Amino acid sequence: MASSEVTSSQSPRPPRPNLAFRQLRAQRSPAEFAAAVRRAAREIGERVSCDARYIGRVEAGEIRCPNYAYERVFLHMFPGRTLTDLGFAPRASVRGRGARNPEDTPPLHTTSPAYEPGETEGAYEPYDPQKPYETHENHEESDVLRRAFMTGGGATVAAALGPIGLAVEASAAQRPARRSGAGEADALEEAVRRIRLLDDRHGADGLYQRAAAPLRAAYALLDAGATRQKTADRLHSGAGELAISVGWLAHDSGRFDDARSHYAEALATARMSGDPGLEAHAFCNTAFLARDAGRPREALRAAQAAQRVARPLGSARLMSLLALREAGGWAGLADRTGCEQALARAQALYDRGPSEDDPEWMSFYGEAELEGLEAQCWSTLGDWPRAARHARRAAQLQDPHFTRNIALYTAELADDLARGGHPDEAALAGMRVLDLLNEVQSSRIQTMLAGTARVLLPHRRASDVSAFLERHASLPRTA
Repeated sequence: MASSEVTSSQSPRPPRPNLAFRQLRAQRSPAEFAAAVRRAAREIGERVSCDARYIGRVEAGEIRCPNYAYERVFLHMFPGRTLTDLGFAPRASVRGRGARNPEDTPPLHTTSPAYEPGETEGAYEPYDPQKPYETHENHEESDVLRRAFMTGGGATVAAALGPIGLAVEASAAQRPARRSGAGEADALEEAVRRIRLLDDRHGADGLYQRAAAPLRAAYALLDAGATRQKTADRLHSGAGELAISVGWLAHDSGRFDDARSHYAEALATARMSGDPGLEAHAFCNTAFLARDAGRPREALRAAQAAQRVARPLGSARLMSLLALREAGGWAGLADRTGCEQALARAQALYDRGPSEDDPEWMSFYGEAELEGLEAQCWSTLGDWPRAARHARRAAQLQDPHFTRNIALYTAELADDLARGGHPDEAALAGMRVLDLLNEVQSSRIQTMLAGTARVLLPHRRASDVSAFLERHASLPRTA
């Protein structure tokens, strides 16, 4: 907060850590606890975008009192306790509204906040200007985000996916830009989280085109410059992460050339800003893309480069994921020994457990993802029974929040069973995927199902196979 906000009668004081909340987290990592919060929210019909950073801000005392949606979730998680028991301040003590630092906050709009479909209106609360060192604002509460979220078109998918963010800034990119502050950095980081959340639930096909405007806006913010170096660093990191997220949407919807371009943009941003975490992430996704595009040697080199960059970062889980990317490269080269060694290393690193150094973007990486990526390796090597075993386990272990991944792992299972000589089981798994396609739009998954259908054609006289093939044939074809 700028020093101009501190009067002579105020003595700067840091926020008081919320030790009670930290004790409730116990041995779980912030990312694991955030996942538990999201699960609890779904149990009572709330929608919150909780992540490790939010948990860290609560524990640091930066969020003195949660918004109403989070309050309901926390009280559901810890029945019999009050907000005070959870270490929060009484709501009355943090209410208030007033002028913010103009250096950090864009001009306010007079329109009402744009609420996400299904999210309770009480999720938004005012900022307390009288206590600049004890903020309780969270990711959903920023006025910047309220005015920045863009709405979708009239299509059903667009309506279901809801807003992404930064559309206002995208439309203003042609105008002379003022220097960016913390508000813009917050909006950029929230846009990344929103895209990831929507992709987890619905897949990439309905999102990719709509994500282009926020990405243009992000790089317009970089061109405008920032009021402080810390803000500039956040903008570079946020723009790079957004480029990776948009690249993934292109990747998952079959636009490999677009994905390659976005990942290269993120890699350039990482190197210009000296951000090894972002560089490792860009290499990680580049390796995944190269594997899917049939360039296994490039996949191997990118995964190994990612590991060199990531090693000093101290995250065993990140190194585990990168070892799996390497294993995918070895599998594509038909090097079973190299693949097995990389898989063993990935499992050993995963078993070290989560840590505070795990990147926020790795929230998807758990035991289910490890099993799913291993299944893909065995499938590439043609070991169908082993691939099916890991794919089945991946689908069983996946958090229900990640609807797209459940569909992906089940599609992998159907294909492995079909190629392994179990057509009836494959058809049943395929039917489960078709059920999920009402919620998920992913060209990758549809392509996998089409391959499974071709393998099952010789078995079409079997009733289960026939039912699957007929239903699959009735699917609307993607462009």
